[in-house]
Amino acid sequence: MATTSRSGRHGSDDEESTPAMRRLRRLSLHLLQPAPEGGGSLGPAACAGKRRAGGLDADAAALTAYLRGRHRKMQARVYEFYVARPELQTPVELPMAAHRDLCFRQMAALVREAGVRPLSLMAADPAEYFAVMEAVGGVDISLAIKVGVQYSLWGGSVINLGTKKHKEKYFDKIDNLEYPGCFAMTELHHGSNVQALQTTATFDPVTDEFIIDTPNDGAIKWWIGNAALHGKFATVFARLILPLQGKGGEPADMGIHAFIVPIRDLETHAVLPGIEINDCGHKIGLNGVDNGALRFRSVRIPRDNLLNRFGDVARDGKYTSSLPTINRRFAATLGELVGGRVGLAYSSVGVLKVAVTIAVRYALLRQQFGPPKEPEISVLDYQSHQHKLMPMLASAYAFHFARAYLVDMYSEMKKTNDEDVTADVHVLSSGLKSYITSYTAKSISICRESCGGHGYAAVNRFGGLRNDHDIFQTFEGDNTVLLQQVPIGILYKAHYDIR
Repeated sequence: MATTSRSGRHGSDDEESTPAMRRLRRLSLHLLQPAPEGGGSLGPAACAGKRRAGGLDADAAALTAYLRGRHRKMQARVYEFYVARPELQTPVELPMAAHRDLCFRQMAALVREAGVRPLSLMAADPAEYFAVMEAVGGVDISLAIKVGVQYSLWGGSVINLGTKKHKEKYFDKIDNLEYPGCFAMTELHHGSNVQALQTTATFDPVTDEFIIDTPNDGAIKWWIGNAALHGKFATVFARLILPLQGKGGEPADMGIHAFIVPIRDLETHAVLPGIEINDCGHKIGLNGVDNGALRFRSVRIPRDNLLNRFGDVARDGKYTSSLPTINRRFAATLGELVGGRVGLAYSSVGVLKVAVTIAVRYALLRQQFGPPKEPEISVLDYQSHQHKLMPMLASAYAFHFARAYLVDMYSEMKKTNDEDVTADVHVLSSGLKSYITSYTAKSISICRESCGGHGYAAVNRFGGLRNDHDIFQTFEGDNTVLLQQVPIGILYKAHYDIR
């Protein structure tokens, strides 16, 4: 039977004593408290739709200009180029073969018609190069990866691991797309464990050549972008073997080195003798990129095709290096390839921005439920929806500034070649690439769910974004492996430097 409590409220003592009732009582009292500045009692705020009608407090144009940074004109130039060319825009439904053809035409048009020279940008100002990468990723993520293979990987390996003779011979023709190429590191049996690659490059002192060979099926180069259709060259990572220079006259294994290997005829585009190319086929995503498998059967290349920044072989077969051990040379080689990892972290933030923007805009416009006999309210006014989207929106801003810091450090590394900066870039790029790509992969699915059934329509992009981005967690370093290269102490240092 109901009784009157000591405070004059009606209800059973048992009900009043439960944690849920006590919490409700506190909340009700809180809503009746005066506002801190004496502005009356607290109450529900106007819904998002009403706030929208009154205009935004923020200066959207100024905020956009600030976030786009000093290279916003270049990004706008790229966006406007593709917007004005409907035939270069990727449709929702496209067979793999047509997508690959379109992707190459998109890249060729960027270089030859829009006049963008990505390799020159990467050498002069990496920040501008990454801004272009984000812009083309907004057109099609396959295009961003295609550009990345051509310039960050193939071009980057030549300019970062080669010397003056290589830059003079290859730079301009890579930049203008006359020399489309590949980055042949991963093998069927070895991905993350690069030091265990099995492809060999044996020096022949009689002919002054290296002989590139795939010793077994596990050593076939696999998932090589640009290989299936468009590549004419490949930077091949292989074990450098010097005959008769090991103990007891045995061959000496000098460790992993990079070699420029032509794979197709420059005029006819026919596959060259001794090279076998197979298509990796249809993938979960990124089907505009022609991934292939490369096998080498005693393919001979000139000695000058060794990218010899960290180790060289003379005409007489003598090996020289400024770095005394295989491990030091290997670390230096991989350290120069960190730009690909920086680019993936950068591009992943761009994908997160796209997904969150679509989801937040939809949530602001979509209306569901509301007070009786009154208009429905925006779903963005529901706390459950805010809890889904607002952390991702905040994270997109945080990641935006974190990647800007990373690119600044990378630019400093390229200018100074400072060992401490190089070590910091390696660690920070490993951590950010792993964390950001994992976060973005999960966020795309949440964004899709937050848009309900309409989010499942392919035209709304979530499916394509999810499928194309998923591999970001694997290539340029498996995320689990990369996180193991991030000592806690350096993470703290990076955290406070970013702040």
